Amino acid sequence: MAALPRFNSAFQQLMSVHWWMAAGYVLLFVGGYAMTHVPEDFLIKGAMYEFHNTLGVTSIALLTWRILVLLRVWGKKYLKRLPKFSPKWYLNTALHTAMYVFMWAVPVLGVFLTNSYQAAHLKIFGFILLPDFFPQNSAIVGDASHWHVLLAYILLCSIALHTLLQWKVVKANWRRLQGVFQRWRSVNPKKS
Repeated sequence: MAALPRFNSAFQQLMSVHWWMAAGYVLLFVGGYAMTHVPEDFLIKGAMYEFHNTLGVTSIALLTWRILVLLRVWGKKYLKRLPKFSPKWYLNTALHTAMYVFMWAVPVLGVFLTNSYQAAHLKIFGFILLPDFFPQNSAIVGDASHWHVLLAYILLCSIALHTLLQWKVVKANWRRLQGVFQRWRSVNPKKS
């Protein structure tokens, strides 16, 4: 009898959070671009910023949890035997380290930007007002905004490189997703 997959394994948890965070980053990038390109008097511009802040703070929490689980996985894996230190391993480790640094730096810089803009201004989920982690300083809002956007684009480039390097996995997951939709359509046919 073949062993059943363990759905509570740390690796499964990592992959689950990986895809939730990937969806969150898509929303952050699209929403961030949209909210900075709509007119100042746009009806829901404030709500767009609040949603963006909520996703950013949530990404910090998920990333912290993800790093803790990743350290647990690495501990179990590499206590048994060390990795093969090949050029591919170094490239993969460097890319993932850079992505984790940028995934942390971009939202933290966003919190810094929001606190610098106005004190007692960082609200998430529509009603939770977070304390100020940084002092208000209107003089640096322009620079903070510039660095927030620049690092976000660097993060986006590192995600694109990660996607290219994992293209086989991307294609396999795309086929799996198409299969899910095909099965769903066969169970729920259109009514004429």
